[in-house]
Amino acid sequence: MTIVAIEPATPERWADLERLFGPTGAYGHCWCVYFRRRAKEFTASVSCTPAERGGSNREALQRVTLDGRVPGLIAYDGSEPCGWVSVAPREDFVRLARSRSLRPADPDEPDVWSLVCFWLPPRRRRKGMGSQLLDGAIEHARASGGRILEAYPVDTAGGRAPSAEVYTGTVRMFQKAGFTCAPHPGSGRPVARLTLKDD
Repeated sequence: MTIVAIEPATPERWADLERLFGPTGAYGHCWCVYFRRRAKEFTASVSCTPAERGGSNREALQRVTLDGRVPGLIAYDGSEPCGWVSVAPREDFVRLARSRSLRPADPDEPDVWSLVCFWLPPRRRRKGMGSQLLDGAIEHARASGGRILEAYPVDTAGGRAPSAEVYTGTVRMFQKAGFTCAPHPGSGRPVARLTLKDD
């Protein structure tokens, strides 16, 4: 597989992102807004009728994208969208600020970016594309003024886990990319951090 490019999800690429996620919106109608919406809003969006399920999530991601705020990056194999990583300034992800297990130790720390999700179609998984998307996210955050890139991986102890459980990436993957992983002071959940620019 050859990835020609990893590109920002800009307004002109909305149709590509929509095609990539398909009718179910990636992970069960999530549309990669789980961390962008308050819990009550997100729960309501996926617990309505099957015909309506995920509709408001799709609209929320579309609104962010068409407003030009770049919610993440799209990988392309030729002209075909084939992968996604959600990376943006940490303040864009309202659920992080409210999360007991991931709440920032210093919410006022400047220029921190967060990487909250990867999504690959099943036939694209386990081929190294996640690492390529991670490299793209690092460069995008750095070029956009990020000073720290933070992520919230799962520790699989070097083994494998179902894709739906490791959508935030694995500790091993981030460590290989140079991140330092440490337990969250409140929950013990792994938090990965990489310095992008020296102070």
